[in-house]
Amino acid sequence: GHASCEGEEPIKVETYVAGCGTMSGLRVLVGCKRVIDYAVKIRVRPDKTGVVTQGVKHSMNPFDEIALEEAVRLKEKSLASEIIAVSCGPKECQETIRTALAMGADRGVHVAVPAEEYEGLQPLAVAKMLAKIAEMQESNLIILGKQAIDDDCNQTGQMVASLLNWPQATFISALECGEGCLNITREIDGGLESIKVSLPAVVTADLRLNEPRYATLPNIMKAKKKPLKQVSPEELGVSTAPSLAVLSVEDPPQREAGSKVADVDELLVKLKDVGVI
Repeated sequence: GHASCEGEEPIKVETYVAGCGTMSGLRVLVGCKRVIDYAVKIRVRPDKTGVVTQGVKHSMNPFDEIALEEAVRLKEKSLASEIIAVSCGPKECQETIRTALAMGADRGVHVAVPAEEYEGLQPLAVAKMLAKIAEMQESNLIILGKQAIDDDCNQTGQMVASLLNWPQATFISALECGEGCLNITREIDGGLESIKVSLPAVVTADLRLNEPRYATLPNIMKAKKKPLKQVSPEELGVSTAPSLAVLSVEDPPQREAGSKVADVDELLVKLKDVGVI
């Protein structure tokens, strides 16, 4: 939900986490998930095992675009030395990584997961792969979208932080670098929460963190020459076997059409007829 009720000032909660060291160039790892485009009308498959993905427009998860934009802004302020964009999935994910490279990432890592396995790929496996890549790349900041718009899990960032035993700051709407730490504003149900986390850390981006830039044509051309490495889950020592089984995917129930009434008396009659009163 929104950080505050309309017309009310957000409540600010101050929380501090000790242990900030010396600030140095951040090596940022950003997750870039390929999802069905937000503007596409989703259709459930006839067999109810999932949604139709064939011939459907895909794009980078919008919250991941926000995460990437924040990383690029850190680099523009000379606070980050390198940005690595990671995507897990079939070969089409390389297009998503190229988009990230065009937006400002320095290099990409594609964890190749065959299309037939990708459908069952779940947050825990993705978190294990991201954690392993972060260790291999010696990253000290991981920025992810708070959730993906396809499965809405909101789990990967928290799982990565747990696996690495790093501090986490989720649903962030503002980020500032301190001495070896990050000063974060989080969106919570009661308003805004200010926290300080030591590095290395995992943060997940909320909608109001920033507005992502569009990739320009010159940068799209440059992105084609930027390095993109492909690895397999096996090379990372991670199993992609699902731990949860999807039993059925259903369309939401259709809303019935409303009707107009002439006056309050008719409204009361209709409400009594349907058993509401």
